[in-house]
Amino acid sequence: MATDTSSCTGSSLLRPISDFINLPLDQVNFVVCQLSALLMALWFRLYLHPSKTSPFVRHVVATLLGFYLALFCFGWYALHFLVQSGVTYGIMIFAGLEHMHKYCFVVAFGYLTFCQITRVYVFDYGMYSADFTGPMMVMTQKITSLGFEIHDGLACKEEQLSPSQKILAVRKMPSLLEYLSYNCNFMSILAGPTCSYNDYVAFVEGTAYQPKHLESNGKENGKYKQIEPSPRDDVIRKLGTCVASLGVYLALLRLCPVEHIIEPTFATTSPFYIQVIYLYASMLALRPKYYFIWTLADAINNAAGFGFNGYNKDGTPRWDLVSNLRIMDIEFATSFKTFLDNWNIQTALWLKRVCYERCVINPTAATFLLSAVWHGVYPGYYLTFLTGIAMTMAARGVRHNVRPHFQGTATHRLIYDIFTWAGTQIAICYTVVPFVLLAVGPSIKFYSSWYFCMHLACVLVVLALPVKPRHQRQKEQNQNQNQEPLQQNSVHHQSYPAQDANSNSNSSSSIITTDNNCNQKEKTS
Repeated sequence: MATDTSSCTGSSLLRPISDFINLPLDQVNFVVCQLSALLMALWFRLYLHPSKTSPFVRHVVATLLGFYLALFCFGWYALHFLVQSGVTYGIMIFAGLEHMHKYCFVVAFGYLTFCQITRVYVFDYGMYSADFTGPMMVMTQKITSLGFEIHDGLACKEEQLSPSQKILAVRKMPSLLEYLSYNCNFMSILAGPTCSYNDYVAFVEGTAYQPKHLESNGKENGKYKQIEPSPRDDVIRKLGTCVASLGVYLALLRLCPVEHIIEPTFATTSPFYIQVIYLYASMLALRPKYYFIWTLADAINNAAGFGFNGYNKDGTPRWDLVSNLRIMDIEFATSFKTFLDNWNIQTALWLKRVCYERCVINPTAATFLLSAVWHGVYPGYYLTFLTGIAMTMAARGVRHNVRPHFQGTATHRLIYDIFTWAGTQIAICYTVVPFVLLAVGPSIKFYSSWYFCMHLACVLVVLALPVKPRHQRQKEQNQNQNQEPLQQNSVHHQSYPAQDANSNSNSSSSIITTDNNCNQKEKTS
């Protein structure tokens, strides 16, 4: 592929193909570059394997290939990637460790937001041609994550960190090459996903498989110790998923356009149940696009040897370390939280690590607001995430107050799951309509046609089914855990008077039985 550097919006080399299949050139460039990245990944794993090549060479090649793909897709807009990475790396080097992560967070987000504002409101509002801010969104995740990880590793004491923060903490300042490779490698520069810095360095240095050979008891699993797992089967399966997702997307996109739901004739003449069904169908038609993009990105990383996450119980390797979605769990989610936990997984983990776990004031609202700012400056994004806050609070109230009453029998659980699946799917579709329509007018028009019914329902549920704050729930949970051993000891001591009334043999038998029950409970918990 030769890059047409005279165009700042990417190469025009593939325009004949774009015209022939009647798809925008930027989309054709993206797909071709991702398929090229897949071939690069296979070559990278086979010919630049850590056993054959030094980490320095692997970093250099991964970075240069990444810049080439970015230049082909976005032209000289790709220089924004260097500017954002260079400025934030300077902050990491020259700013004090105590506040470095905060400066990186503000600067990275500020630069991303500036680029999003100029692209949306200055150049081509509503158009996605040469959308270089997409890769910048992933880079912003990486930059801010690394800033916090370096701060945790070099400026915090061990007792100040949570178990997950200890694992992710970076104990050594990255070199400029390592930093650029982490941000701009060819495997993730176009579509991500984000990953922890430690995981990426372990992949480049060839140590990614070593920690994964430990069983839960800390002993080495000798059966798989000497075998480096192959990602072949997982890559083939994920490519099959990509083909199926792309086919479904192209087949359904024109049949169920989202814009149809705000047309006056449809909103005023169609029965409400038809509007509900069409809303679900239109959103169902959009999701395969994301399935295709994220699954292909996952396959590229796996093909390069990145993404190994230990073994399953049957001994087969798991390649889901950087997976971004679980399709079946999304389509059959029975709660708002379950849907979000399985959709854009790496972004959800990033939001949890940099915001939810560190924010002391209303972490749920802060996390949704940060997600809205990260996505961009379209007003529809903010309507979606503000609605998402209400949906999350209402869903939490239902789960904490209603769900326990339906766990008695399998039939009751099935009934609960069916109703919550339907409610979750409609709630998700209702919430993300502004995310797709982008503008305020059409979004409010849609919500008005539904009389803001789900907004009102969320308010009523939150008022009727309150949920205790997170810190209070954790405090009560810890108290209950501390009381359990005391109750067990009390029961244990109360058994002695009864034992004294029996023979010595019965007494001994009773003591042994009590101890075995306690041990079994500890194993179960």
